[in-house]
Amino acid sequence: MMSAGTGAHGVAAAARRGAARPAAGWLTAALLAAAALAAACRGGSGAAIGPFRLAPIVLISIDTLRSDHLPAYGYRRVETPAIDALRRDAILFQRAYSHVPLTLPSHCSILSGRLPGDHGVRDNAGYHFDAAASRSLPVVLKQAGYATGGAVSAYVLRGETGISRGFDFWDSEVALQFSAGLAQSRRPGQDTARLALDWLRGAAGRPLFLFLHLYEPHSPYTPPEPFASRYKESPYDGEIAAADAVVGGVLAELKRLGVYERAVVVLLSDHGEGLGEHGEAEHGLLLYRTTLQVPLLLKLPGSRRGGTSVAAPAQLVDVYPTLLSLVGLAPPSGLPGRSLLEQSGDATAPRELYAETWYPRLHFGWSELSSLIRGRFHYIHGPDPELYDLAADPAEVHDARDRERRSFADLRGRITRYQRPLQAPAAVDAETARQLAALGYAGGFVQSAAGLPGADPKSHLATLADLNLGMRLFFRRQYAEAVPAFRRALAANPKTVDAWEHLGESLEQLGRLDEALAAHEEAMKASGGVAPVAVATGALLLRLGRLDEAQAHAELAKKVSPAAAEGLLAEIALARHQPAVAERAAREALAAGGDGMAPRLALAEVLVTQGRLEEALGQTDQVFAELSRRAAGQSFPRLWWMRGDILARLQRNAEAEQAFRREIQSFPADTHSYASLALLYAAEGKPDAAIELLRRMVESQGGSPAAYAEAVNALRVMGDAPGATALLRHALELHPGSSQLRALERTG
Repeated sequence: MMSAGTGAHGVAAAARRGAARPAAGWLTAALLAAAALAAACRGGSGAAIGPFRLAPIVLISIDTLRSDHLPAYGYRRVETPAIDALRRDAILFQRAYSHVPLTLPSHCSILSGRLPGDHGVRDNAGYHFDAAASRSLPVVLKQAGYATGGAVSAYVLRGETGISRGFDFWDSEVALQFSAGLAQSRRPGQDTARLALDWLRGAAGRPLFLFLHLYEPHSPYTPPEPFASRYKESPYDGEIAAADAVVGGVLAELKRLGVYERAVVVLLSDHGEGLGEHGEAEHGLLLYRTTLQVPLLLKLPGSRRGGTSVAAPAQLVDVYPTLLSLVGLAPPSGLPGRSLLEQSGDATAPRELYAETWYPRLHFGWSELSSLIRGRFHYIHGPDPELYDLAADPAEVHDARDRERRSFADLRGRITRYQRPLQAPAAVDAETARQLAALGYAGGFVQSAAGLPGADPKSHLATLADLNLGMRLFFRRQYAEAVPAFRRALAANPKTVDAWEHLGESLEQLGRLDEALAAHEEAMKASGGVAPVAVATGALLLRLGRLDEAQAHAELAKKVSPAAAEGLLAEIALARHQPAVAERAAREALAAGGDGMAPRLALAEVLVTQGRLEEALGQTDQVFAELSRRAAGQSFPRLWWMRGDILARLQRNAEAEQAFRREIQSFPADTHSYASLALLYAAEGKPDAAIELLRRMVESQGGSPAAYAEAVNALRVMGDAPGATALLRHALELHPGSSQLRALERTG
């Protein structure tokens, strides 16, 4: 049997020996865990705790959960029986804090034990987490012989971000919601828990690490029944109750499998929620206690110290060294956190708890913020710095900087040791910066991010009204109404990346492609070439036939978003009539992981050009299967169109017509589907129906240049050269400045 002094290498060696003889190995592991548990239970409350070698580890993260909205922390307006039961078995940390009020960066800190400036992920998009370099929990535990599994409920935690490295099993198949934004792309926690438990049942006889992420209660707050009816006045609390029900099911299964009693279980949140306090409805912009203080429960094997509380402050980077120490592994040196079991009470020396948000800078061009908690004081650093006495003023409504000048100056000096300069999203090296400069984006975010401070976010929250209106209209597909709202938002703050990006997409949907490109280019400058913006800009350039520029933008995104970038490169290769290059890029996009639907469509298009129609149809079948599993009730752009195109080539015209109609119904702004259906009618000898459909298309798009261009091209393919010429002449009279129409004039 392994001696009590065996270290990390000994555990890993024992696990490797066990791998060669599974039954004996896992029996030994179980005996070791049982012996550790028995020893822990025999010890009194003052006995040393752990290590519990090879004990199961279960880490449950409930996104956006404020600690002061849980009964375990004194709240009385929601019922959470599962979390309450866990609290009776666990140590509760009364004052635990996040380091960043954003999902991806915060989880990178939890899993690495490092502050955002050290692991390098400063936003939900545009950054890649190097789990190997950070020695993340799954990487270390896997090397020590653990089975590692994770399942998450939010698109921002998809495996493509790098966060999945080290996990044997990782399920992040959350489809991007086309009627909502990035942060709202989610799946119900119940579905994620089901996937996690399926994996757990297969690993329950082994040392295991399970990471489960629930997105309730993140906005929009839409709890399922019976919680929606029960919490009509507070849907945020209703989502907390829904998350609690999921937690209850997970804990019950852990008990049924015999895992719970010997497991280390951690329940926490990545950050809180503003809920209108301090003028912030959600999170990301400000650093008050509302978005930084989170619940943190630690259940030890045998429920040792269950029901106790720790008043001393704790932070999320403490979780990493705690878990490693508890199972007998030595954490790396130099980490900012320490074991939670060292937080013994108020008598400990004052700790310094750091937090930051670059979200205001990255998305609005305002100043970044950082904060430092030490003792009773919370200092918030920015253009208009603040100081709050958390003991006397926990709601942080009375700025104490004038009457507590010594503490203010002390914390202002101390915070500089934690601050790290921002590396621009996607511009991770000199070569990427060179590429941006070559494309004309040198004057944007890359140069200015670390420069002069911008406005303090708290003084500009009122300017978000037009942006929020524009976003609501955009997601309702009311693009014409969204455009002026975005323009007003940009007039107030021309550095708002989100407004430029969605203005560009709105104009593109309206067929105003030249204006759309100008907006996308402004988004590129303001964001520093963040990968999603680079891909969107490249896709528009492809649509405009500017293939070299489109490729340059795709190359910018390859390092951070390889699947999306390779998918775009496949489409560019097709436009160049390079099917072999296109097929290679499409297959590389699939291999890169992440959302496989767009790469499969690109591959289907490649197969069509090669005459492999049945294979292409099979690819669309796989996309439909994936869509039904991940985004039931949604359509995927170009999916029905691609299927219709293949069916038409197979002379299955009735099915093709239905497919084109489904695409038009799902994405009425996509003129390509109208044109394809018109060509199908023409091929069937129904020219009047084709002409009528093209007329309807132009009218439905408000007579946009893109709609006229599509109609002109369709007429040319149909062999109606005089009609195409006449229509183009009419379109140019309406839109004399359209580069798209002028290009058609040159090729006519």
